[in-house]
Amino acid sequence: MHSGGGCVSCLSPHAHHGLCADCREDLPANRWHCHSCALPLAFANPGMRCGECQTLPPPFSRSLIPWRYQYPVDGMIGRYKYQGHRKFARPLLTGFASFLEQHLEPEQRPDALVPAPMHWLRRWQRGFNQAQDIAEFVGARLDIPVAAGVVRRSRRVKAQRSLNRAGRLQNLRGVFEVRGAVPERVAIVDDVVTTGATVRVLADTLKKAGAQEIQVWALARTPG
Repeated sequence: MHSGGGCVSCLSPHAHHGLCADCREDLPANRWHCHSCALPLAFANPGMRCGECQTLPPPFSRSLIPWRYQYPVDGMIGRYKYQGHRKFARPLLTGFASFLEQHLEPEQRPDALVPAPMHWLRRWQRGFNQAQDIAEFVGARLDIPVAAGVVRRSRRVKAQRSLNRAGRLQNLRGVFEVRGAVPERVAIVDDVVTTGATVRVLADTLKKAGAQEIQVWALARTPG
């Protein structure tokens, strides 16, 4: 992923890794967020935990998610994910790797990255798993191995957006199957965390299979 070419957002010829300086500044930073699940918060508060994480602490320790899933990040991820236009992902991937390098203390480095698995049929339709793509990019930058085959998605599920919390968790019950030895310290990698139900269930599955310390890494988090 070289640094040449124009800005994918405003088409300015003065771009670095696919974004000009102004558009990079305009990316919606996930500044105030829950320290556990990275849900964007309206303002800073002392505990910095969302209501859900306070009442039902997640099975992961923290989430590193640099942007809110809003314009132009939502469109850039959509073009990459659904149309396979990787040039739209390039500025996000390089920015994400830099963000992780800044925020990751040596003692917090995971042993392996676990991309959120995609059902084989959906992967075949799309041509690639964007979570694995992201994990391989940041894994190479941070020198952390990618454990792509350690978990698989055993069935397809209906869209989570239309369901309430109980329905989302029920929808995902038994959807992930561990296929190999799970490292002690892992980071789940995905493109977008929407409701948080999927990463909760995946983290719970990894924890039951022996993971002691789990983080969630993603490009963007949907506002509540």
